[in-house]
Amino acid sequence: MIPSTQVKTEVLIEALPYIQRYEGKIFVIKYGGAAMIDDELKETFAQDVTLLKKIGIKVVIVHGGGKEVTDIASKLGIESRFVDGQRYTDEAMIEVVQMVLAGKTNKKIVARINQHDGEAVGLCGIDDDMLRVKKFSESGHDLGFVGEVVGVNTTYLNLLLNHSIMPVIAPLGIDDRWQVYNVNADIAAASIAAALKAEKLVYLSDVEGVFVNGTLIHSINQQDANHLIESGVISDGMIPKIRSAFQALKAGVNKIHLIDGRLKHSLLLEIFTDEGVGTELLETSISTT
Repeated sequence: MIPSTQVKTEVLIEALPYIQRYEGKIFVIKYGGAAMIDDELKETFAQDVTLLKKIGIKVVIVHGGGKEVTDIASKLGIESRFVDGQRYTDEAMIEVVQMVLAGKTNKKIVARINQHDGEAVGLCGIDDDMLRVKKFSESGHDLGFVGEVVGVNTTYLNLLLNHSIMPVIAPLGIDDRWQVYNVNADIAAASIAAALKAEKLVYLSDVEGVFVNGTLIHSINQQDANHLIESGVISDGMIPKIRSAFQALKAGVNKIHLIDGRLKHSLLLEIFTDEGVGTELLETSISTT
């Protein structure tokens, strides 16, 4: 047998137990960073999620789009401001966020997935009252129309998943007065994963995972993560990602991973190989005894 063909066969065999294990399970994928900007990475992401769906995994995508929001806002003469890694969203900015995330960005993702027969449909958190929010106030700063998720309606999501349709969700929410809010996409993904009792929550971002002293940490528990936040090792936009991920873990999500979206097919490498990639978040440390 040709050596390269042998290698491909071994890769497929390595993937087999994972394919069997995850059939029918729900994976929530937070899609953001360079993977949403680079054309080649956008294509490989669409291929990856379509493959996951075709082998029986129920895929839910929650996407960001901060760069496009900033670019369009700039063209409209609207300044972008950030506080503790989150976008300050005034009345003008919430209009831009809705237009870009629920419109242009969402539909481009859906179209690319459907080019591969992924059967995706675009939604935002306002649809079917999916993401119910209140004004975010945890940081002590006024972030304008930034919402904190207080409830997730999964009725429509489960309907789509049970009919083999892939939801692609823009992170917007609505309060009890029907005011629309911008929601941090990491937090939205974690909230949706928790409500769906997802098997996996995977964050694609522009880092390989969590680093300590220049070394990639393959797993981390909440206590250690809190120490790294307090010491400033974990900072800025990584903070809401880590905190929301541990909340989802406590709420019943089985596995949570931070992986490098700049690496082609990183989703497949994480899910279907023994070594995986990135950093796994754990409730407690793995015992070595």
